[in-house]
Amino acid sequence: MDTLDFLLEIGSEEIPDWMIDPALAHLEAKLNELLAPLGGKVTSALATPRRLAVQATGLAAQQADSEELVTGPPKAANEQAVAGFARKQGIDPGALKVVTTPKGEFYGYTKQIKGQTALEILSVALPGLILGIPWPKAMYWTGKGGPRFIRPIRWLVCLLGDQVVPFEVARVATGRATQGHRRLGAKNIPVTIDNYQQELARNFVILDGAERQRKIRGEIVSLIAKKGLKTKPDAALEHTLTYITEFPTAILGEFDPSYLELPTEVLVTVMRFHQKYFSVETNDGKLSPHFIAVMNIAADPEGLVKHGNERVLRARFNDARFFYDTDQKRSLTERVEDLAKVTFQAQLGSYLDKTNRVIALLKELGAPQASIDAAKIAKVDLTTDMVKEFTELQGQIGGIYARAQGHPEAVAQAIYDQYKPTSMEDSIPTTIEGQYLSLADKVDTLRGCFGIGIIPKGSSDPLALRRAAQGIVKILVEGQLKLTIPQLTGGDAQLEKFFADRVGYYFREIRGFAYDEVAAVLAAGWTDLKDVLARLEAVKAVRKTENFEPLAAAFKRIKNILTQARFTEVGVIDASKLEPGPEANLAAELTRVKSALTTHHGANLEAIASLRPAVDDFFTHVMVNVEDAAIRRNRLTLLRSLLTEFSTLADFSEIVTKS
Repeated sequence: MDTLDFLLEIGSEEIPDWMIDPALAHLEAKLNELLAPLGGKVTSALATPRRLAVQATGLAAQQADSEELVTGPPKAANEQAVAGFARKQGIDPGALKVVTTPKGEFYGYTKQIKGQTALEILSVALPGLILGIPWPKAMYWTGKGGPRFIRPIRWLVCLLGDQVVPFEVARVATGRATQGHRRLGAKNIPVTIDNYQQELARNFVILDGAERQRKIRGEIVSLIAKKGLKTKPDAALEHTLTYITEFPTAILGEFDPSYLELPTEVLVTVMRFHQKYFSVETNDGKLSPHFIAVMNIAADPEGLVKHGNERVLRARFNDARFFYDTDQKRSLTERVEDLAKVTFQAQLGSYLDKTNRVIALLKELGAPQASIDAAKIAKVDLTTDMVKEFTELQGQIGGIYARAQGHPEAVAQAIYDQYKPTSMEDSIPTTIEGQYLSLADKVDTLRGCFGIGIIPKGSSDPLALRRAAQGIVKILVEGQLKLTIPQLTGGDAQLEKFFADRVGYYFREIRGFAYDEVAAVLAAGWTDLKDVLARLEAVKAVRKTENFEPLAAAFKRIKNILTQARFTEVGVIDASKLEPGPEANLAAELTRVKSALTTHHGANLEAIASLRPAVDDFFTHVMVNVEDAAIRRNRLTLLRSLLTEFSTLADFSEIVTKS
């Protein structure tokens, strides 16, 4: 049977770049669900700022016919009821048969259902599917209560083979005509499924985001490679530029080298965050007085776009220079009292209040003096003109100003790094002073918020408390601090549980340890995170050995036996009651391994794994629950000792074994 191809293009006003990927993924998934009964499958899902386009293949023209058993009144019903059912179904009563179902015997018949055409299915389902795309926010544009979409829909292309699939969304009807580039292409371009992408390309629309990205990268290289320059890799900016353009073209601009007197961070922030430019460096890593802009047109032969970008950037740099010079008229120390006028959180007071709490916390944690000195002025840059204008620079500007004003390097660097890590991909502060400051700042936020009942629930976390806790976990694992979780929670049981969840997430999702390995290790203690990491690495390494998983299965059996016997005591094994052979041998092996334990977790786990033959032999030949109460108790004590002694490294019963 011949199959059909399918094309859907939703043309709209420009969609925000960061919303495109999830919307396209949702559209692709829902279309695959819709097309599956017809045998169709999505082959491409591509987008530009002005269109979401999905193509599929393998669609049957019509669903197969099917049968459905329709049941009516029970067998005991009178003739009038049976006739009424038949009349309702539009059939002769003689066509009914008695059928047996799990609920009893009923009159019924087999209804023949003719399969719908693909055209009918699509025309009914697609309007709801399109309007069901879950945008972070959407808008009405046909009046309140009307259809909602992220931006006004301007055209719809929907083709099944050579036919238009007929439907409307918000008064926009489907057709076979798309639109080209807003400035460079035609406004009405008839297309077929086969020539769709080619026709767009002829009208300056590169539909494939990966192809637009390659074009941006290639043009950047050709612009700067021969000049001994380079750009820093910036995946986020690349993605943004890819999805705010339909035909990207890179250009190289310049600025007055005198602006290089400003801090590099300021210049890069202006270019990166405010203008969406790539900053350019020399091969030795120094900032160059150049930038890369990406246009949404094919060329700039007269340099008008280049000069326009240079003019805008010059104005922004002049603003930055003014802010920098103005800020230097007052030192950071002189600005401290200004923090009393900056609210941190309504119930938790000002940033001056927060500063004092962080200082007290650093002293409580035994932090270096440089961390405490840094904390005194860490938040002061929030009062500067530079940070008010360029909020992305908070912390960094404080560190830059502290260095320029003669504060010790340890203080300046701690302030500079105080917000790190901003994500799990970000690095932690580079110095121990910065690690203490960052951690104390985050701990104060968590303690304060939990203390007034602001606790993340579900996906709601407006103050980014999960990110703060995750940053603390990352610092404790990767940093130089010898602190435990209970030292940070201030006795708050809810906060400690919150940290437990973040610790598990970090080791599973960020560090990649297996779920059962994390569960086993955390069950044996999780408050010293460096020790947790060491135990996890040891478990992961020893798990590959032949004895480990069978021993883990044996530990699970031991735990079950003790649980069923409700035996929780940790007593002393009575050697006189040990039966010679497997039982006495296991007790001797237990003593041997205990005496061989060191501070090296890997060696300890290997030693524990070596118990496997003795444990197997014990369970093969020894019955634990014997009638003699004293012997039974001694054997349970042996098992409890075995479980207790070695569960300080991990609860091996949590390990998922193959058998």
